[in-house]
Amino acid sequence: MRIFDPHIHMSARTTNDYAAMYLAGVRAVVEPSFWLGQPRTNVGSFVDYFDGLIGWERFRAAQYGIRHHCTIGLNPKEANDPRCREVLDVLPRYLSKDGVVAVGELGYDSMTAAEDEVFIAQLALARDFELPAMVHTPHRDKAAGTLRTLDVIRDAGIAPEMVVVDHLNETTVAAVADSGCWMGFSIYPDTKMDEARMVAILREHGTERMLVNSAADWGNSDPLKTRKTGQAMLDAGFTEHEVDVVLWQNPVAFYCQSGRLHLDPVPGFDDGATDVSGATFEGNSVLRGARA
Repeated sequence: MRIFDPHIHMSARTTNDYAAMYLAGVRAVVEPSFWLGQPRTNVGSFVDYFDGLIGWERFRAAQYGIRHHCTIGLNPKEANDPRCREVLDVLPRYLSKDGVVAVGELGYDSMTAAEDEVFIAQLALARDFELPAMVHTPHRDKAAGTLRTLDVIRDAGIAPEMVVVDHLNETTVAAVADSGCWMGFSIYPDTKMDEARMVAILREHGTERMLVNSAADWGNSDPLKTRKTGQAMLDAGFTEHEVDVVLWQNPVAFYCQSGRLHLDPVPGFDDGATDVSGATFEGNSVLRGARA
């Protein structure tokens, strides 16, 4: 089973997670920029974080045989903080970088006027840079938030096939399917979606434009939920081809629209290999304490 996790926050995960993901079949990931669990206090904090996504984290993933890509944006939660608004001015610097395959996460958290402004501004950047957009739907009042999200996307003039609307569930999937946007589902241990619910949605709505992710971060989450969903699909009677469509072909098709996917195997990694080389990034190795 080959897996492309289209939404996972690896900066919050350990190298053990990378090793386990590789053994489970994960060969590529997209890491969306998001909030850190507490407020950032200045734009420089975002700049350092964005630099880490396109630099160190890409290197760290490759040490475990996984191709790392990212999305760059001002997340909905921090869009409400006036100290963060200047992040919009630095985004163009990053949206032309290699490995940046979309603008995001953008969208709604509390559906405020400030979130409206930042959402619209970032959709315009996605359109101008000819990049896909990864849109976050709110965890509260999700149905109303998703409909409002689709209205903003339509009014922004961005092609729906360039947008994935994420964190969907049974109450929101039909509207997004009808819109022409891609549909994203986060599979979690306790909240959001689980494997059985995802299988039921795939039975009802099919596999076209469906993206399944773990969205694993610093919270209670599981970076192997993509693999577990694939197994649940097989157990439910889906074919290996259908699993491959959902877990590999669909994320490849969506993010290929950026023109920046790198999916060739990492040199030195064969099936089952988990050895880490002594390579360094700006003088630092993932082998802490080793001589450079």
